[in-house]
Amino acid sequence: MAQRILQEMYDVVVVGAGCAGVAAAVSAAKNGGRTLLLDAGSLAGGELITGLPVDGALNARGEWIVGGVLKEILDEHARLGGYIGPVKDWRLIWYVCIDPEIMKVAVMNVLARHGVELRLYSFVEDIVTDGDRVAGVMVVNKQSRTLVNGRVIIDCSGDGDVAQLAGAEMMVSNAQREFQPLTMLFRIGGVNVPELLDFCVAEPENLAVGESEWMGAELTARECAERLREQGQPAVFIKGDGPLIQKGIAEGRLQPTALIGIIPVSNERREVSVNTTRLANINATDTSALSKSLPLLIDQAWKSIEYIRSSVPGFSNSYFAGLSHRIGIRETRRVVGDYVLTREDVFEARKRDDGIGKGSHHIDIHQDGIKQVRIPVKHGGSYDMPYSMLVVKGVENLYVAGRCMSADREAHGSARVMGPCMAQGEAAGLGAMLSLRSNNPGDIRAVSVDRLRLGLLDQGAILHGTH
Repeated sequence: MAQRILQEMYDVVVVGAGCAGVAAAVSAAKNGGRTLLLDAGSLAGGELITGLPVDGALNARGEWIVGGVLKEILDEHARLGGYIGPVKDWRLIWYVCIDPEIMKVAVMNVLARHGVELRLYSFVEDIVTDGDRVAGVMVVNKQSRTLVNGRVIIDCSGDGDVAQLAGAEMMVSNAQREFQPLTMLFRIGGVNVPELLDFCVAEPENLAVGESEWMGAELTARECAERLREQGQPAVFIKGDGPLIQKGIAEGRLQPTALIGIIPVSNERREVSVNTTRLANINATDTSALSKSLPLLIDQAWKSIEYIRSSVPGFSNSYFAGLSHRIGIRETRRVVGDYVLTREDVFEARKRDDGIGKGSHHIDIHQDGIKQVRIPVKHGGSYDMPYSMLVVKGVENLYVAGRCMSADREAHGSARVMGPCMAQGEAAGLGAMLSLRSNNPGDIRAVSVDRLRLGLLDQGAILHGTH
């Protein structure tokens, strides 16, 4: 039987409701655009609601480098309660620690406040083109197949789905076709934080600390641990080549891993999120391979919880508190934009007149086993992301933001975290609305970057004044 295809029209269509997509949709909607935010999943927020902290929102010096939509969402979280905020790890970075359960509410409140239309459980299966424009996306859900026309499309799918369908040039992994490991975040409640931090001071040989000139390089590991204890938050990075993890691996009680990353999510519940599970070299665009990874990651999570409870002081009376709502994916496809952000841009902390947002996270490439590349940004500073990295090469009205950004693999290893991804999304959302007011509506290359930067500053974005 023939299926009737519905048709809808929006100013801006954002594909993917992760952190970049949320920022893009809010930015477009608050500037007057009729905005649709699409996602194949059941919740909006992406990594904001997994249990991860917001990385890359402050540089190693402790300066905020991302504001705007991110700040609005964090302020809403603080209004609702349970917000912890910036915490230093005495390794390389500052985390912005959040409660994923409260963040679910905060994200929805901000989307609703600005009138973003949200369509969940909806998958983009194809696109419609008009010359070098993406005229619309074909959306499939239980309701029907719907042709959603958009004057500007923003691809925040994580995998570059729209850009690939549009024939854009794609980058995948490296020459060896390696992929950073998948992970499954889990949470543990009832942690005795003072006992955990005392353990850090007593056995600092287990900690990855002092890796940055701006974060304890002049201190011994024990002195860094003492400062962690003074801070009073359970932000503890246990390193893969340290005795505690090596013992667990040797005994078969822990998978080979580069870290046990412990991050506070709730002071009231004495709850932490833990990042330690890993399955490397899985192509997460292969749905079958991704699905088969889930039970393996859950098994790793459960074994890790048992090992942490038995072997890490502070966890003996703790309890399992929850799993992330989805598998954590670090890399799949990257879209080639008019500019490709480079390793040198990141490492050298390059500033530029066409910057639309900042990043500061170290070059961070997880590998199989206990291997991980971590290269700090020079002088504990930040780099500027240019407008042209948002513009998909060869397509007139298509932006890309978030994990599928236009960056080489090393630069991607820094800019893929939430802070810079949200800055990218916010710039794309405002850029979309500025393009619709140009002489050729929807031509995103006609946008004045100077005007875009002024608009971003008016929205509270941070574009200058930091290292």
